Amino acid sequence: MNLKDSFRAIVSNRYFEWMITAIIWVNAILIGIELNVRNPTIELIQKIILLIFTIEILLRFMARDSVKAFFSTGWNIFDLSLVLIGFIPETLFANASAMMAIRVLRVLRVLRLLRAGKEIKMITSVLAKSISSMLWYVVLFIIFIYLFAIIGVGLFKLPDPARLSAMEKVRFEEFEHVAHHAPANSPDPFGSLPEAMFTLFRELTGEDWTDLRYNLITAYEYGFVKVPPTIITTYHVLWFSLSVFLLLNLVTGSIINNYQNIREEQQKAKESSSSAG
Repeated sequence: MNLKDSFRAIVSNRYFEWMITAIIWVNAILIGIELNVRNPTIELIQKIILLIFTIEILLRFMARDSVKAFFSTGWNIFDLSLVLIGFIPETLFANASAMMAIRVLRVLRVLRLLRAGKEIKMITSVLAKSISSMLWYVVLFIIFIYLFAIIGVGLFKLPDPARLSAMEKVRFEEFEHVAHHAPANSPDPFGSLPEAMFTLFRELTGEDWTDLRYNLITAYEYGFVKVPPTIITTYHVLWFSLSVFLLLNLVTGSIINNYQNIREEQQKAKESSSSAG
């Protein structure tokens, strides 16, 4: 057995993988503790953990098939980047914002938990593959949210209080008291195209979408919205149904399909290796 085979035996050993996984968990927990506690002991442990991560990445590099193969693996680049960031001294930056940026980047070491198990790594791979294949789903979603936002502004935009008469201002203040926005400091939900798009995104999450409908119906009763409750209800139910039950299901279906494809690929690879053996 040559030296490279020895390194491969180490990094592929399950006890070595379990040790690294345990250290990743300890590192993630200590990162959370350091948000409230600055302790020399914790800092020393973190330095030791950084040293272990450095040794691990060096072992994986020595066990590589080739330099190209090593850097073609996204996990290797990710781990190497986090290790290199860990060696950047905070004293190198006099600017407080730069120091904070380095600390935030170090916190990203928590993301090493994504490779703490084969199943988690597979799920992460599925999500990455799904994101790259969901471009047209995103385009479709943007088209629909843009279309509904334009319609929403045209139908439901409230009047500018500065342009109302004295009598209308009194009625408008009464309307705001009866049907105030949620939260109270939020602007008119359909006052502009960007705000309307954000409002539709809120409805997509299920956040206060029925309250928005009731407020618009109240605005109709006060005469500030000209479309009747039937159209208001149809608009909101149609958008909620379309976005939640159609667009989101398309995304979910894509992720499930990619998950199944990756599982089948792994199964075929396992069967091929078994037959070859």
